[in-house]
Amino acid sequence: MGKLDGRVVLITGAARGQGEQEARLFAEEGAKVVLADILDEQGSAVAKELGPDAAAYVHLDVGEEADWAAAVAAAAETFGSLDGLVNNAGILRCNQLTDTSRQEFAEVCRVNQLGAFLGMRAVTPGLAAAGGGTIVNTSSYAALAGMPFLTSYAASKAAVLAMTRVAALELAGRGIRVNAMCPGAVDTPMTDPAVLDPSADPSADPGRAAEAAAAAAAFYRKAVPLGRIGRPEEVARLALFLTADDSSYVTGQHFVVDGGWLAGVPLPVS
Repeated sequence: MGKLDGRVVLITGAARGQGEQEARLFAEEGAKVVLADILDEQGSAVAKELGPDAAAYVHLDVGEEADWAAAVAAAAETFGSLDGLVNNAGILRCNQLTDTSRQEFAEVCRVNQLGAFLGMRAVTPGLAAAGGGTIVNTSSYAALAGMPFLTSYAASKAAVLAMTRVAALELAGRGIRVNAMCPGAVDTPMTDPAVLDPSADPSADPGRAAEAAAAAAAFYRKAVPLGRIGRPEEVARLALFLTADDSSYVTGQHFVVDGGWLAGVPLPVS
């Protein structure tokens, strides 16, 4: 028996990265998974691979109320109910404070902050009607510790933590648990500059790309006590814990999954 047998869970940003790994793991654990994203071709391919009995794909721009209403309705129509939400969709933009435009700040907050808010609001009536459920919001290490060049991202992810606490208090009486994950650096397309910047030159020097990857790996070896960047499946396992009954007495909390990065600066210990 799987940990999520009989449950229906909607996962945003599920076409790739953390969301894809969450969808795959949840399906393995018996859930019916509704994969939601704006990357229709990739998301549909993942859902097709998982099979119609385990997964369905819906187009969802998390900043649009109408898309949320359609996604929730599609989940109920396809699988009969909705028992959980993983607010995973997010974007990252890197700029110094003084170089961050109002448009860029608003764009990041629209997806990361407004998207999480609209998602929680959209699924709550159905979860409550079903007798309860779970919401897992994806925040970030950056919400808990300062990091240069991430003003908009950090602001949006800190807001997710605050909303998680409020929602947990308001929804506990309706049987809905709300928690948050705070990943550190995770090896997903979102952390790839070529994916991050649509204007990036696809014919860029591969040698420079390899140098950048090597420099990043060296940085994580020094900055992260466990000596490496995280893997999306490691975050997925935390999402599973917070969605399954293993965490039945947990709500309003945030969980850091960052290889020890937040603990402090690693120093040689003899």
